Amino acid sequence: MSHFELFNLPVALDLDPASLKSSFLALQQQYHPDKASDKDTALIKSSEINQAYKVLANVDSRAAYLLALKKQDHHLDQSINDFEFLQSALEIREQLDEAADSKELQSLKIEVQQWIDGLVREFKIDYDDEDWAEARDAVRKLRFFQKVMNDIDKAEDQLLDDDSFDLDDEF
Repeated sequence: MSHFELFNLPVALDLDPASLKSSFLALQQQYHPDKASDKDTALIKSSEINQAYKVLANVDSRAAYLLALKKQDHHLDQSINDFEFLQSALEIREQLDEAADSKELQSLKIEVQQWIDGLVREFKIDYDDEDWAEARDAVRKLRFFQKVMNDIDKAEDQLLDDDSFDLDDEF
């Protein structure tokens, strides 16, 4: 059974996050080890549900999984050989390192989301055309930008933590 079948979702890159989350929670409740008579089986099933959710929850891992279903997921760990992309990626990383406030991080987040949206469009076209090399390349780039987005979120959290901590606060 594929991850999509597990959650009763269509096999596609685009999916409704709310439906995924709802199916995930229902399955987790159904197979929760504390409620099962066979705890070992429930624990295995619960672990499978968690792993499937983790894969489908992010567009980069969902795209890689779609390639895996077509047996086209080989060499996804290779480096990206697109010089222009690498230049842009370096510039975005520098912007993230230099971001001093939430406004700059928000602006960068919008830019990264635009990159992700463009790569999603490219992946869909390549996947539909069965241009597997280009689809794999799009997944590599999506992975990069998903990591950048996660780092932006961490930087935003750090700014919030820094703003909420004041040495003059009384304990």
